[in-house]
Amino acid sequence: MSYGLNDRMPLFPLLLYGLQWLVISIPSIIILGAVTASMNQEGAAQQILYIQKLVATVGGGLIIQMLWGHRLPLVMGPASVLLVGIVSATTAHADAVNTAIVLGGALLFGLGISGMFDKVQSVFTPRIVAVILALIAFTLSPVIVRMLFGRTTDVLFNFILALSLSLVMIYLNNRLPGMWRSMVVFMGLVVGTAVCFLVKGPQFPAEIGSVSAFPADWFDFTFQLDGGVLLSFLFCYMALIVNELGSIQSVGQQIKADKLNERSRRGISVTGLFNSLSGLLGVIGPVDYSLSPGVIAATGCASRFPLIPAGVGLIMIAFMPSWLVFISAIPEVILGTILLYLMGSQLTAALQMMAREKSVSSFNSGLIIGFPLMVALVISFAPEQALAELPPLIRPILGNGFVMGTLTVLLLEHVIFKDEKKSF
Repeated sequence: MSYGLNDRMPLFPLLLYGLQWLVISIPSIIILGAVTASMNQEGAAQQILYIQKLVATVGGGLIIQMLWGHRLPLVMGPASVLLVGIVSATTAHADAVNTAIVLGGALLFGLGISGMFDKVQSVFTPRIVAVILALIAFTLSPVIVRMLFGRTTDVLFNFILALSLSLVMIYLNNRLPGMWRSMVVFMGLVVGTAVCFLVKGPQFPAEIGSVSAFPADWFDFTFQLDGGVLLSFLFCYMALIVNELGSIQSVGQQIKADKLNERSRRGISVTGLFNSLSGLLGVIGPVDYSLSPGVIAATGCASRFPLIPAGVGLIMIAFMPSWLVFISAIPEVILGTILLYLMGSQLTAALQMMAREKSVSSFNSGLIIGFPLMVALVISFAPEQALAELPPLIRPILGNGFVMGTLTVLLLEHVIFKDEKKSF
């Protein structure tokens, strides 16, 4: 390594490495931010405001993590598992969702600073972790389908574009070296949007001119407690803990960082704090991403300090909305295609874990994995009119494929087939 974890460097390489981290972190924020904004906000101006608040939150969280949190070279971005909760709560008021994110973040913060976090993690066996990773991909499949085919008559064009672009990104991910591999999503976003513009022409909403760099309504929070939504997000935050742990442990082990348990607790505390802040701002909460090991291996820089100017850069972008205007013109089919690629990668990670941990050694152990996934798929693709028949209080639970899949795998692993269990 040219720079170790706590190594400081001259200004120029600091800014250069910081720029690299900034470029790497932007695609996930754009994609998941744009998807979530389109589900929660009407009008391009409100959607851009949503992205502004999200970018600023991620940037602030990144800085605090580097200075007082886990202090590991990890980028942050919107938590895809919380998108699962938002999708399941589409019939609930936005205030109920934001309240659930505030309380979920507070729970993470409490687990981190109290030391109870060590007890919670014992629940997550390798099989459960693998199933949770797969559940995120499975339960977001209806969203991908709607984005690709739900609002267009150009079904053939969208299908060919989505399949071709996905295969090209997979090819590039296999062929490109080190850090360039981390840019595949950004390349796909740019190329896919360009193809759509050439075929259909760009479409910029007229109300873009009303976007302000310093809007007055950043905080628009009203406390509204919905038991069903809250319980649904509780399961989402269980999965977020798994994600956070995996990211911290993977980078920590790669660079041989000391006191990983303590770093994990501090990291989860900061992530919880900024999830609560996200809820107050009305945006999806952030989490640490696991793509850093490849970047570190490619650049030879394991220092945490370049991520500070990267965080500052994100905050600056948040207050320059003209940089974010193009987000409103990204075709929905491209957002869906990128999400398809990301969830395919998510499912791949789950399969890798199953193989590595030898999670399927018998019919029963296979059933622990397969049956929860089928439960999640059935619920995720259930007709909306059928889910509408469920009582409103329990609809976010019984109508949430992710929650029901998680409950099912916990029941199978820890109760019905407890003899098949392996320790985390």
